[in-house]
Amino acid sequence: MEVLDYGMLDAATKAFGLIMQPERLMFLFGGVLLGLILGVIPGLGGLVGLSLLLPFTFDMDPITALAFMMGLQSVTATSDSIPAVLFGVPGTVASAATIMDGFPMAKKGEAGRALGAAYTASVMGGLFGALLLGVSIPALRPIMLYIGSPELLSFCIFGISLVAVLSGASPFKGMAAACLGILIATAGDDPQTGTLRWTFGSLYLWDGLPVVPLALGVFALPELADLAIANKSIYTGKVMSATQGQMQGVRDAFKHWWLVLRCSWIGAGLGAVPGIGASIIDWVAYGHAARSEKGAKDTFAKGDVRGVIASESSNNAKEGGALVPTIAFGVPGSASMALILGAFLIHGIVPGPDMLTKHLDITYSLVWSVAIANILGAGTCFMFANQFAKLALVRAGILVPTVLAVTYVGAFQGSRAWGDLYALLFFGVLGWIMKRFKWPRPPLILGFVLGGLIERYMFISVERYAWEWLGHPVVLVVLFITFWGLFSPMIKDWMARRKLPPEQRQATRYRFGFQREKVGLPHAFTLFMAGVFAVAIAVASGWEFGARLVPLVVCWTGLVFTLGYLATDLLVSAGGREIGAADMSGAKADFAQRAHEIEEEVAKEVHFDLSQDFGELSENEVFKRWLVYVGWCTGFIVAGHLVGLMPATLLFLVFYMRFEAKESWFLTLSIALPLWIGYYLLFHVLLIVPWPQSLLGELFPILRTTFYFNLF
Repeated sequence: MEVLDYGMLDAATKAFGLIMQPERLMFLFGGVLLGLILGVIPGLGGLVGLSLLLPFTFDMDPITALAFMMGLQSVTATSDSIPAVLFGVPGTVASAATIMDGFPMAKKGEAGRALGAAYTASVMGGLFGALLLGVSIPALRPIMLYIGSPELLSFCIFGISLVAVLSGASPFKGMAAACLGILIATAGDDPQTGTLRWTFGSLYLWDGLPVVPLALGVFALPELADLAIANKSIYTGKVMSATQGQMQGVRDAFKHWWLVLRCSWIGAGLGAVPGIGASIIDWVAYGHAARSEKGAKDTFAKGDVRGVIASESSNNAKEGGALVPTIAFGVPGSASMALILGAFLIHGIVPGPDMLTKHLDITYSLVWSVAIANILGAGTCFMFANQFAKLALVRAGILVPTVLAVTYVGAFQGSRAWGDLYALLFFGVLGWIMKRFKWPRPPLILGFVLGGLIERYMFISVERYAWEWLGHPVVLVVLFITFWGLFSPMIKDWMARRKLPPEQRQATRYRFGFQREKVGLPHAFTLFMAGVFAVAIAVASGWEFGARLVPLVVCWTGLVFTLGYLATDLLVSAGGREIGAADMSGAKADFAQRAHEIEEEVAKEVHFDLSQDFGELSENEVFKRWLVYVGWCTGFIVAGHLVGLMPATLLFLVFYMRFEAKESWFLTLSIALPLWIGYYLLFHVLLIVPWPQSLLGELFPILRTTFYFNLF
């Protein structure tokens, strides 16, 4: 062991010297800059960047090539917090949970603090992930070999259990939303039977729905809609400097170091499990923080810096974890790691035992690349945090079309088909309705991401082990933690009620009876959800057993939860017997006041999702402005079909700023033209996006081969 330790230390020292050579450091920093840019743009992220870089690494030496690629991959989860905090738009799917508290902080003028906490937590999480990778590969090798489909399935069940936390005081709605997410995840060609499920005759859905348009639709479009409806800047104060708030965010991250450490463990641990991916890691960490941090139920999703810290520390730590199975077994821990593995093979590096013996210098060069990239990335973001934070002061008429245009083009990266834009718009409408009716959206995303994994691991586990897999030690431990997390709040609540004096216990009892005055549009939406599950049950019942098993289980479960929510919301109310005027004297009056306070506390709804205050705007006016916003979003797609997606982007920017926002022609053109040129250079020239053919391009094919650069 001493010889091995000495060899590892010697290899780590040698690798550090190799990485710090000026040429390699330059390529590492170049990868960092590109990764930061891609992280800011919604819908792109590390996978696109690595695909772009891979051909340029052919003539590099292995260490330089891997440093170049790891520099990019390590920091996309750092800069993706910028649009998440400032606009409520996830830069990548790994920053969706950052929106929950980062965006409310920006609305309160604390964008600098949120960004400072995000950058600091990111670099701390990234360094922890690199450290974990550096010291644990030999120890984790037997553990990784032990993990099979049953264990992975139990991890997924644990992830679903976090819905109870992310749903706040409405667990029934949260579980129903998660069931809807799992149901959507079953769309496409069933791998067991070949049955086409929920494709509606569209070739686009044969391979299932991509996560990018769904995530951007559920979170980005509703926040931009609220910004357009309110027609105000994100922050309406007169002065906002990010410098002071930024340092407060740094102090927050160090103050909550134990939270950073726990969430980094979650990120690195789940990142090492192949197939889990970045889409759920930040939600798992956020759910853990919401469950374990003191007072979280009152402050999370309302601008609590701890929510930002939990999400950002976990999604950066995952990179070190994802490298573990890639290096040790040649099994990529994520789609991005698959491209890193491709770089291994291009340069003649074979993952496996040799990476822990002959090629330890290469292994530790990856560790140093991750660590140095996180430091460089966070440092660069800190330099420009003040400028980024000032974007929250930009008028909505300029900000909405700017972000919306790049969101549409980013969503198109899902599968590069028109269906991506239709899905974006559909889930944007669904997300806004859910937000207005206080249906939690995070469980929908979590259910969608875990749905495919649950179906796959369940099939393999049952086929291989029947039901014996329930007795596996790791499965038992994870399931115990899951059920304890689900039922411990109810147990604690029951025990707390038992300790109350009889009078207060009476005040917190529940009343039963139909409450006609509560009936409204939210309940109509709940009935719509129940109808979706009921129709899905009728359709899926005619499929083969392998194809209908998971959809039927999910739909019946979702139907029970939606009807259960209707029953509890309309038939049950908090509080004990009414206290009449005859009781209102002396001590009884004090008790009546206390009973009323307890009743209000019991009835208070904890909602882990963003909320929007439209001030004096009436519901009719809000709905009217929302229809106008949807009209603009629909018009963007129609224009794309007619003249091409990139020309439509320019038209959308100009028309929205001039006619909807009433900006002057000079200001409109001075903003729209440079933005469009930037989009053109990035997407068309650099990323070489294959644009779909438009109606104008079909009618006049010459347009696609001459001056218009195939934009039609």
